[in-house]
Amino acid sequence: MRLSELMSALGPTGLTEVALLLFLAVFIAVGVRAWRTGADEQDRNARLPLDGDLP
Repeated sequence: MRLSELMSALGPTGLTEVALLLFLAVFIAVGVRAWRTGADEQDRNARLPLDGDLP
């Protein structure tokens, strides 16, 4: 089955559900990554725009 056949069979409601599931998966992944990073890495990333030309 080709992707175009699958997308045409879903219809508007199915596409909405796929978009919602994709959004939730990305949102959860970003939340888990933010939760698992250490405080020192978060502080370093917060200072990045102010540090200038550091490597």
